[in-house]
Amino acid sequence: MRLPIGIFYNEIMFDNIEEGEEMGKIRKFNTGAARDTDEGKIDYEGFLSPLVLEAYGNYMNKHRVQVNGKLRESDNWQKGFGKDHFKVCIKSLWRHFFDLWKEHRGISTKDGIVSALMGCLFNVMAYAHQYLKEKSDI
Repeated sequence: MRLPIGIFYNEIMFDNIEEGEEMGKIRKFNTGAARDTDEGKIDYEGFLSPLVLEAYGNYMNKHRVQVNGKLRESDNWQKGFGKDHFKVCIKSLWRHFFDLWKEHRGISTKDGIVSALMGCLFNVMAYAHQYLKEKSDI
């Protein structure tokens, strides 16, 4: 349940604070501070789920431990998976999606539905990261 904004501050919308200023809406706080509205800005808080991000963080942390017992850096995956990066991601995505599909159909898998979901999310993230990185010439 979201708390109403008014619990945190008194929000007053003005069309114009002083004569001659550009028309626009601002937020004036009871502290005296003023800010523009969040209109037209990306609402990450609304678009993302803390439950999903927490599960994803737990999934990623669990999979940081390598076969040799060493812990890899949390952003290690952002280095990419070589020349076959997209192929590696798609093949892994299909394996995780297959587990998700089985769980959806009531068929138990070794690691369960949350692991399947987070595995899908990881592979989509890795694929998209590399695609956007290459597309934007970062």
